Amino acid sequence: MKIDFLVAGVQKAGTTSLDAWLRQHSDIGMARRKEVHFFDNEEVFAQGTPDDALYHAEWDADAHVLIRGEVTPITTYWADAPRRIWHYNPHMRLIVLLRNPIERAWSHWKMACKLGEEDLPFAEAIRRETERCRVALPFQHRMFSYIDRGFYSEQIRRLRRFFPNEQLLFIKSEGFRCDPQAGLTRICQFLAVPDMAFDVRQRLNASPDIGDIPPTDRRYLREVLAPDIRQTEALLGWQCPDWYE
Repeated sequence: MKIDFLVAGVQKAGTTSLDAWLRQHSDIGMARRKEVHFFDNEEVFAQGTPDDALYHAEWDADAHVLIRGEVTPITTYWADAPRRIWHYNPHMRLIVLLRNPIERAWSHWKMACKLGEEDLPFAEAIRRETERCRVALPFQHRMFSYIDRGFYSEQIRRLRRFFPNEQLLFIKSEGFRCDPQAGLTRICQFLAVPDMAFDVRQRLNASPDIGDIPPTDRRYLREVLAPDIRQTEALLGWQCPDWYE
C-alpha cells in the first residue's frame, strides 16, 4: 500500500473543511485523523528513512477505496517534506490551497492567541518574527511563522523540484471558499475519482472574530509580501489583485 495524495497546505486556508468534505466520498480513504504530521516529523526521520508501516498505521488497510490520502497543511512549508514525500512515493499527488498571505498571517495570529500560544499584539509579533523564529533553527518555527509561511513562491518551487505539474494542484482559497463544490469537482478530477454532490454547508475551524488588521500593520505586510505575491502570480499564472489590498 502507498498513500496516493496529500493536502499539503497551507495553514489557515480552509484545509480543515476540505478534510471533512473529502471524508464524505466513499472512494476516498482518509487517514483516521487530520494532520498526521509524518513528513514534517524530525524525530521520525532522525535515524534515516522510517518504516512505511509507521505511516500506514494511520489508515484502515481493509477499507475498500480507490485512493488514500491525508491533510497536513504544514507540509508545503516544511523544507524537507517534499524530498521525503518523493522518496516515499514519487507518484504522490499534492493539493495546495493558497490564501491571501496577509489575511493568512492575521488568521494564524488569531489562532495562536486562541490556543494560548501567543501573548504579543499582532504589530509586535510580525515585526519580531525573524528574531523569535531563530530559536527553532535549523528548522522552521511552527507557531510564530506568520509572515514566513506566506512566502509561497519558494514553496512552489520546492514542490516542483520533486513533482511534475500534473501531480500538483494549486487552488486559490478565496475562490474555494466562495464555491467549494466547484473546487471539490476539480479535486475529484485531479484524483481521478467520481465527482459527487458534497454537503458543504458546514465550515470548520474558522478563526475567532477579532476585528480587522490595523491599517499600519496591513501596509507593513503588503510591503513585505508584495514581491513574493508577484512571483507567485507568475509561477501559477494567477492574478491576485485582492492579495495586495
